[in-house]
Amino acid sequence: MSQYKIIFTGPVGAGKTTAIQSISDIAPVKTDAAASDMTKSRKAATTVAMDYGVMNLAGGEKLHLYGTPGQERFDFMWDILTSGGIGLILLLDNTRTDPFQDMRFFLEAFSDFIKKTQVAIGVTQMDLSSRPVINDYHKKLKEMDKNIPVFTVDARVKNDVSLLIQALLYSLDPGLEA
Repeated sequence: MSQYKIIFTGPVGAGKTTAIQSISDIAPVKTDAAASDMTKSRKAATTVAMDYGVMNLAGGEKLHLYGTPGQERFDFMWDILTSGGIGLILLLDNTRTDPFQDMRFFLEAFSDFIKKTQVAIGVTQMDLSSRPVINDYHKKLKEMDKNIPVFTVDARVKNDVSLLIQALLYSLDPGLEA
C-alpha cells in the first residue's frame, strides 16, 4: 500500500481546514485556537499547528492531507509539514485585499518545496467577490513565468477539492488514469 502526503497552504480564511474536512475519509484532526490578533476580524478560531485528514484511493493507496497554519508567525510549521510531501495545494481567498500578493508570498515561501514537487492553486470565495477572475490569476502567473493549474474552488464541495487534488497529481505524473 502506497502512502503520499499533500500539503494545503494559503492565507487565513482561504479554506484549508474546510477543504481537508470536505474530502477526508476520516474525521479530520484540527489544531484550532481562538484567534487573538487581526485574524479574529475574519474568523473566531484559526489553525495554530496543522489540520490532518486522509483520502483513500483505489488500490489501497492513501493521500495524507496536511493543512498549514495561514499566519506567518506559525511559519516554522511549514517546513515541518512539507517534509516528505509530494505536492502543494495553494488556496487563495478572492475576497482579500490583494490575493495576487498572497499568491506571490506563498509561492515564494514554499519555493524550495515547489521546485522539488508541484503545486496547484484553488481560488475560493469567488461567489463573494467576482474580481479578480481566474484569467487574471493566469495572467499574473504568466508574468511570474509560472505555469500552474488554477481553479475556482468551493472548499466545502468535495468534487471541487477532488478536482484540485487530481490536477496536482496529474502535474506530478501526466500518465495517471482518472
